[in-house]
Amino acid sequence: MGALSNLRVLDLTQVLAGPYCTMLLADMGADVVKIERPGGDLIRSNPPFVDDPDEEAYGGYFQSVNRGKRSIELDFTDADDRADFLSLVEEADIVVENYRAGTMEKYDLGYETLTEFNPELIYSSIRGFGDPRTGETDRQGQPSFDLIAQALGGVMEITGQEDGPPTKVGPGIGDLFTATLNCIGILAAVNHRAQTGEGQYVDTGMYDSMISMTERAIYQQSYTGTPPTRQGNSHPTLFPYNAFETADGHAVIAAFGTNHWTEVCAAMDRDDLADDYPTTADRLEHREFLRAELADWAADRTTDELVAELEGSVPVAPVQNTEDIFDDPHVHARDMLVPVDQPGTDEVVEIAGSPIKMTETPPEPRGRAPLLDEHREEVLDSTNERADAERAADD
Repeated sequence: MGALSNLRVLDLTQVLAGPYCTMLLADMGADVVKIERPGGDLIRSNPPFVDDPDEEAYGGYFQSVNRGKRSIELDFTDADDRADFLSLVEEADIVVENYRAGTMEKYDLGYETLTEFNPELIYSSIRGFGDPRTGETDRQGQPSFDLIAQALGGVMEITGQEDGPPTKVGPGIGDLFTATLNCIGILAAVNHRAQTGEGQYVDTGMYDSMISMTERAIYQQSYTGTPPTRQGNSHPTLFPYNAFETADGHAVIAAFGTNHWTEVCAAMDRDDLADDYPTTADRLEHREFLRAELADWAADRTTDELVAELEGSVPVAPVQNTEDIFDDPHVHARDMLVPVDQPGTDEVVEIAGSPIKMTETPPEPRGRAPLLDEHREEVLDSTNERADAERAADD
């Protein structure tokens, strides 16, 4: 029994932000019914595949963020499918969608309509620019993707090398961070409903979320009046806090405390640096000189040697690729790689596990992503049976 095993979620989302949000809910035990458009989620056909895309039901993109869900295929332009959807809404706790603003209203399935069928419903949307219900702007209705959100929200301006162009962050944080915040909003709404019986609308915009994520840049602008920009792997107010090239790779050192700095200088056999630059202000003022000294020292060592010299007294780590991650015992001890079947093959693949750990109701990814419309009879029959039982009780 997961912490959310009493909740049913109708998941109308596709691609990344919405599916990631509902995946978090599914991992924590919620019954997530993925309601797919005709033909299914757009990313079902996205690579990578294990072997043959023509034989496999979906690629790694879809598998990774749709595990543990049930799938039915509905066409909202079809009267019968629309009726089936409304019957599901009557029994649901949460509806999540990530269409452009106004899309659900085109089918007369917006928040106000659905609450007529279920007054306690929690309706959640993830959009590029939010929903007019929570703050109307001229951007709403425009399409948005991770790259757009990172560009508008200031992430790209502060990411990359000092002499390089604005650079997006590798993972799709415009989607993933927005999805995580949306999940938090949903759970807050569930708690509110438990106290008051009231449902509500939960809205999280990608642009808004990126502003929240770049909080440091926001306060720097306000305090200094100067827009922060790129400075590579360094930190605007901490030093040493950077990546350094070693003889065979890279390592990061986060020695911003004076105690950490003293330990680094001792490992370098450079107590003179500890004496000459004893304060944070000293080290920031002379960061270019000190960075060069550290770089020369790091270049003479392998990554493992550098880490071994500092580990335990200074925050330090190798810069890992995914092969390193798969080989790391910590990752396996924390159940952060989850094996799932890949339909259309005899193979088992691994996807990222849940970082949310709980002692009594630990989140647990519950198997592979669903085939398109795999659970139609199971979902609709159970809904009809529940409705019949309720009618019989009323009689």
